[in-house]
Order: sequence, then structure tokens, then C-alpha cells
Amino acid sequence: MFKNLFKKNKPEKTAASSTIIQPLEGKVLSIEEVPDPVFSQKMMGDGFAIDPSNGVLISPIDGQVMNVFPTKHAISLADNNGREILIHVGLDTVTLKGEGFTPFVKDGDKIKQGQKLMEIDFAAIKSKVPSIITPVVFTNLSENEKVVIDGDQVRVIS
Repeated sequence: MFKNLFKKNKPEKTAASSTIIQPLEGKVLSIEEVPDPVFSQKMMGDGFAIDPSNGVLISPIDGQVMNVFPTKHAISLADNNGREILIHVGLDTVTLKGEGFTPFVKDGDKIKQGQKLMEIDFAAIKSKVPSIITPVVFTNLSENEKVVIDGDQVRVIS
């Protein structure tokens, strides 16, 4: 279902920082803690999640916006080395049809680490969805790569 997230724009591959920063302030969780089997069982890929404490979504990487979903509940990015990342804000948030989401980027935009991508009104949406826990999934890691969480630091290692 999500395998073609990145078909619209292909990122240019250039040297870039491979450091990943947290895209939302809040508590970093293991992907296995997400209360949805699609994410917790890594059906879309390995990653981590955030239980957010504020509604400013920033870019975890230097790269390009591949897709801002029409319902604004998710955004796909690619870093300058081609690693693809899906940030899915909350669970079942697609049903909100964009309510509570204000994007500041569009498909194809070049982005810098720390750049504001979106504002989310968690106070307005929290009671309308099962969870605001936000999965961050690396959708194209190779078989020898995995996500490691060390406190609030997230790394992809081989």
C-alpha cells in the first residue's frame, strides 16, 4: 500500500550528514511500542516513534520532500543519500482529512535539517484519533541496516 510513496520525485544523491535529529519534541519510543501492528511489526520498515510534546514538525535530515500526503497527516522525505523516511503523524489521522495540519513545504522542496515542515494542532486532534504517537519509518533500509535508539539519539547502523 505504501511502497510507491516516493515515485513522484527522485532525490539527488550528494554527500550529506547522516545524522538524524528528532522531528518532533517528545519522548522517543521504540517502533515496537506503536499501538498499530503495521508500524510495530515493521511492515513498512524499521524506525522509531515519538510521543509528541509540541506540534512543530521539523526535518530530521538534509534532503528533499518526496510527498506531502493530500490529507497532510504524513510526509515522506529522502536524504541526500537516497534514504527514504516516512513521518506518519498519529494513528488513523488520515480520517481527519487535513484538519489540524498546516504544512510549510510541498512535494519536491529541498529541505535542511531542523527546517520547519509542518505544524500540528495536537490539542484539536487528540480526542479524534486513537493515538498521537508519531511513527518515523525508514522505508528503504538494506537488510544489514537497523535503527538503534540510545536515549533520545537515533542512529541507523549496518
